[in-house]
Amino acid sequence: METTLIFVKPDGVQRGLIGRIITKFEEKGLQIVGLKMMKLSESLAKKHYSVHKGKPFYPGLIKYVTSGPIVALALRGPRAIETCRKLMGATFGYKAEPGTIRGDFGISGSFNLVHGSDSPEAAKTELALYFGKKELCDWKPALMEQVFGSE
Repeated sequence: METTLIFVKPDGVQRGLIGRIITKFEEKGLQIVGLKMMKLSESLAKKHYSVHKGKPFYPGLIKYVTSGPIVALALRGPRAIETCRKLMGATFGYKAEPGTIRGDFGISGSFNLVHGSDSPEAAKTELALYFGKKELCDWKPALMEQVFGSE
């Protein structure tokens, strides 16, 4: 089982899409093990996006993700990172396939509704930025075998 970080960005929150976005992940069978709404500080945003420091879009990215609240999710399931990235769709809504979060709800080349960890290493680092160890809830869904099979 893999655990990954997803967050609904300020544009998704402002547009009232939190529930619809979370529903996509839940309907796929991913398990919510952490959930919180928060406003990113500039220092947390800079830590999170440090890999992009120095790139032309970096200042705008920091301004965007700190402009309003986000909803952070820790999601768990087999191949959770790959599954979440497919559900999110291509980075820009106008390039994303219908049926994906960005394909169904996005059209912008700047605002893209959600963030998702892109590797196990990134997930571990990012989860630690948003959730303390005691904030993740280890639980077993009653229908786990029906959703995941015998994995």
